Formats: sequence, structure tokens, C-alpha cells
Amino acid sequence: MLVAPFDVILFDVGGVLLTNGWDHGERAAAAEHFGLNAEELEARNTKVVAAWDRSEIDRNQYLDATVFTEPRSFTHDEFFDFMLSQSRVQPDGALEILREVAASKRFLVGSLNNEPREMNEYRFGKFELRRYLKVAFSSCYMGLRKPEPAMYRRALDILGCPPYRILFIDDREENVAGAAAAGIKAIRFAGAEALRAELEARGVLSPASNSPRSM
Repeated sequence: MLVAPFDVILFDVGGVLLTNGWDHGERAAAAEHFGLNAEELEARNTKVVAAWDRSEIDRNQYLDATVFTEPRSFTHDEFFDFMLSQSRVQPDGALEILREVAASKRFLVGSLNNEPREMNEYRFGKFELRRYLKVAFSSCYMGLRKPEPAMYRRALDILGCPPYRILFIDDREENVAGAAAAGIKAIRFAGAEALRAELEARGVLSPASNSPRSM
């Protein structure tokens, strides 16, 4: 029987499986939609987003610090609903590849991602990610963020397997570099076709796979 090249495959979510939940583009769209000053929103976000990602503050505390610094004609719920509406399947993303890797049943498949709790749970539910991701090393659960070295060390401690038996896929160079520094094998995501070729070369996917590639 062919021995699997890894024990664990970890995927980033935003920019790999789904669009980013709340990044520059999404914040710009929200600023335009609600008539906010985009530069001020960016500056306020920078001060508190890490705390939100780590669950040190909740959704309303984040919004109070970034949007509701003065009276608004809209509510917290209306603004947050708009934020959630920005989440979509990533164009040329890895969602179908995730399904194929999970269906092979050769690996423990999970996520290693930065996301606030409320948004993380919405996106996992909306796009049924828990059908495929059996472990979630999300910043909101870990109290840590990529590319902090402690984020990767904590994941390794929980998994209890050698880092070289873990493969991590992320679209951001700094996160890939952080994983590599911890000894984890890492791939920078640059589209589905390139990732599929990389996974076939590493023995994760079979070149002869008959799995459907359409969404």
C-alpha cells in the first residue's frame, strides 16, 4: 500500500478556499456602501483587528472601535450583515481540491487561518467547510495569529506529529515563511492549477484522479 507523504494537510481559508472575509477590499467596499471615510476605517482597523482575530474583543467591541465612533444611520447588525455578504468562494480557489484531498481519507485535513470568531463560524457554516476540515486552528480559537511563531508551535503541539509530516497551503508569503521556519512543509497558493500540479508532484493527489474538478 502506498504510504501517504504527509499525515496532515492544513489549508488557509481566506484567499485560498474563500475570498478574504474582512481585508482591504472588503473594507473599501463597506466604506463606499455606508459613506464612511475609508482611510479612517483602515487606521482604526489596524489598531484593533488583531485583538478581534484573537477573540480578545467581540464583534460589537470591534465595530464600536472602528465604525461606531459617532452616531450612524445604520445599526451594528446592518453593517455586520454587509461584512458577511462579502464572503464568496475564491475565484480559481482550492475548494474543489480540498474536497478531493478530504475524500481520499489519507490525511487529517484542517485549517490554519486568521479570522474573528463571528466571521469564522459564519464562513465555516455557510460554505460547509466542516464537512472537510476536521480540525480548525483558527486565530479566534487559538488566541494567536499567523505569522506569529507561537501559532505554528501551538498547532504542532496539538497535532503531536513531526512538522515535516504536515503540509500547509497559504496565499501569503509571510505565513508560508512562518510555517517553514517551524519545520512545516509549506506551499504558497497561486491558483488551483498550480496547486494541483504541486500536490500531484508531492504524492498528495493522483495524476490519474477521476474526481470531478468543477465546482
